Amino acid sequence: MSNSNSPPDDAEPATLPTESNDGHGISLASKLLRAVQAVLSELGLVALYHAPADSKILILQRFVRLFAYGGSTLILASYLSDLGVSDARIGLFMTLTLAGDVLISFLLTLIADGLGRKWILVFGAALMTASGIVFGLSGNYWVLLAAAILGVISPSGNEIGPFRAIEESTLAHLTASQHRSDIYAWYSLIGTAGTALGFVCCGWIITFLRHDKHWTSVRAYRLVFFIYASVGIVKLGLALLLSKECEVTSQPKSANATETETAPLLGGNANADANANTNKNAPASKGETKKRWSLLPNISKESKVILVQLCILFAFDNFASGLAPVSWVTYFFKRKFDLPEGKLGSIFSVTGVISALSMLVASSIAKRIGNVKTMVFTHLPSAICLALIPIPSTLGGALVFLIGRSCTQVMDVAPRSAFLAAIVLPHERTAVMGTINVAKTCAQSLGPVITGILGTNHLFWVAFVAAGSLKATYDLGLLALFAERKSREEGTVAGPGPGPGRDEEEQGGR
Repeated sequence: MSNSNSPPDDAEPATLPTESNDGHGISLASKLLRAVQAVLSELGLVALYHAPADSKILILQRFVRLFAYGGSTLILASYLSDLGVSDARIGLFMTLTLAGDVLISFLLTLIADGLGRKWILVFGAALMTASGIVFGLSGNYWVLLAAAILGVISPSGNEIGPFRAIEESTLAHLTASQHRSDIYAWYSLIGTAGTALGFVCCGWIITFLRHDKHWTSVRAYRLVFFIYASVGIVKLGLALLLSKECEVTSQPKSANATETETAPLLGGNANADANANTNKNAPASKGETKKRWSLLPNISKESKVILVQLCILFAFDNFASGLAPVSWVTYFFKRKFDLPEGKLGSIFSVTGVISALSMLVASSIAKRIGNVKTMVFTHLPSAICLALIPIPSTLGGALVFLIGRSCTQVMDVAPRSAFLAAIVLPHERTAVMGTINVAKTCAQSLGPVITGILGTNHLFWVAFVAAGSLKATYDLGLLALFAERKSREEGTVAGPGPGPGRDEEEQGGR
């Protein structure tokens, strides 16, 4: 007897009522999935998602730090002015701050790999906290100057201190070469977003305290510096979370043990012979032996030549940046157009958001035309806009050029980081990046005092025009010297180690 619940013998098996029977449903879903994955990969989100926890902590650290820099930069010149400091002395203050930062940053970045990258970052965060407290308590010019030099106060809103060189070197250590442009793009984007948020928060906090609570300007500014100190404590806590994987002697984890590092980071098309690195790596063991007895790195002759060229080029760019740092630009807009801090913060927050979003486009462009060409072709328009900012007599006209500059101002940042990581050997990165940062800071430190003198004589516009011209010179020089230069990592084959994030010296080569 047959079971009444069983289907008849000639019944067809049940199927799900989908469109997949003719293949169209599966094909459409598959194409859609591939399209989404391509977009996410193009934006660098796939690389960011798969990045190790240490990389994400470093990126978060930069967001927190630049949030603090954004707030302090917006009010630094105004704070000193309200304390009775003249424009010329404000410019001198910025110059001496940047100059004093040179020696400290240089020493810390040189010994970072020997003493431990994590602990240098912790020490830097402690200095940042201390400087914020001093600025919140004192109004003496020389005390504030000492705190700015020994601690970490950014006159430009950009990086000072040893943080960036160490973080970028560590990110290069943890990331496969083909993914570095994506990681650096998000590292720069999130940091720029932090600056933008710092601008708007600081601006409206000052406006609220002055207009609603009737605080004096100086008292409101000091509260911002106490917030700055608190952010420094948060950054210190994040630095303590970093693992030993960040150190140069560690072996970071990776899923692909045999992946090669052959990505043309500098835009070159030729692939070097992987076997050529065998002989190159042989004498490097002597360098490793020397490092046991010295904290200073061993830099190759080729890297020294490259270092000199880059220092000269970056000196042009950063001297120009020193002529028109964000502190002076915000002060220029406040004085010329009589803008309150709230509106001022909102303006520079919007430009910061625009700059941050533009970095995603830079990463995509760099994958197609190379890092050097991306740096030049995006940075050059911003230099032209910078030179034109003081020309209009109306706020709207000036904002057109300010926003135009922000559209491409930082699109060169991520490609530049990937470029620097690839142009020198892995074990040289921290020292070379630190040395370049010192050269950049030295050149930048000369600018603010000149702008202060020009401002005293009502010639602010000269600083903007000179800055734009010098930046354009840097762009053309960079294109001439490095457009066809190949990566030092091309042709390097990762041995049987932890994979693409491993540097050459950590795989038995050095």
